[in-house]
Amino acid sequence: MAGWNESQLRKYNIKVDKIPTLQYDDPKVDSLLSNNKPVLIKGSKLVSQVLKWDLDYLAEHMNSICCNVLVSKNHKFKYYDQKKITPNMTFKPISRPSPMIFSEFAKKIKDWKKGDSRLYMQQVLNNSISQRIVSDFVMFNWDWIMSKQKVCKWGSLTSNLLLIAQEGNVTPCHYDEQQNMFASIRGYKRFILFPPSEFECLYPHPVHHPYDRQSQVDFDNPDYIKFPKFKEACGYEVIVGPEDVLYIPMYWFHHVESLMHGGCTVSVNFWFKAGSVEKIEYPLLDHQKMVIMRNVEKMLAEALHDPNEVGNMLNTIVLGRYTSDTN
Repeated sequence: MAGWNESQLRKYNIKVDKIPTLQYDDPKVDSLLSNNKPVLIKGSKLVSQVLKWDLDYLAEHMNSICCNVLVSKNHKFKYYDQKKITPNMTFKPISRPSPMIFSEFAKKIKDWKKGDSRLYMQQVLNNSISQRIVSDFVMFNWDWIMSKQKVCKWGSLTSNLLLIAQEGNVTPCHYDEQQNMFASIRGYKRFILFPPSEFECLYPHPVHHPYDRQSQVDFDNPDYIKFPKFKEACGYEVIVGPEDVLYIPMYWFHHVESLMHGGCTVSVNFWFKAGSVEKIEYPLLDHQKMVIMRNVEKMLAEALHDPNEVGNMLNTIVLGRYTSDTN
């Protein structure tokens, strides 16, 4: 596939704008990165040496490697935290882990037909993969990306994930607590990003829920009665193609889809810790407020020994007191 077109995009009733697209040597790139603002970066050559990473090449060199694969009966792959599933909880995830060797994964992708379960591989890149892939991995433009880490004063690089998704796969709207540099190798992905200020419009699950950090809103069929403020959500849209690098700031919500009819997508992300503790200045930034809200939820759940009581206590604190017209 040479490119993409509008017909491959799912239709959502969301107001979106475009994020900046800049060349890697534009001084504005460092300014946006340092201020936790998303940007699509062109020309960095971060992954230019591995554009040969298609299914055939990876199968040749990762043939018997057991990989982390997710399986879904529909197009959605919603992350969940297994440790937060309690015995008395009725929880049925829409996708599930299904480890398989790479050759089996590649065959299922090639033989896939409508009605089959969908697959999405998320494999950590490390020395256990294969010598050839490790040799390729070393050829990334590490000087460039580590220079960004230094400029932004991020913490250490925690991991790299090799991501292979079928066309049409969707990772529903969520946020992460690390800095993410997403590099596309093959295919095209559409990202819809929302700043932390859109928190109340996106209704993330409670912190103690297995779907922590994931929006409760189904973008395909939003329930405006249950989630009325979603009508007001304003995001940013961008299409990420081969050799592009998208910076996704920590605590920015993002909804991701591999474009339909475009074959599978291959990409690698670079996760960095947040870095040194920010100097607290007032008024607080929106992502700082999110950290406070997360900590309040965690503290109450720990103190009450019952996460289900957290909402009741927050309602008791707020309703009729902080919602009163006399305030």
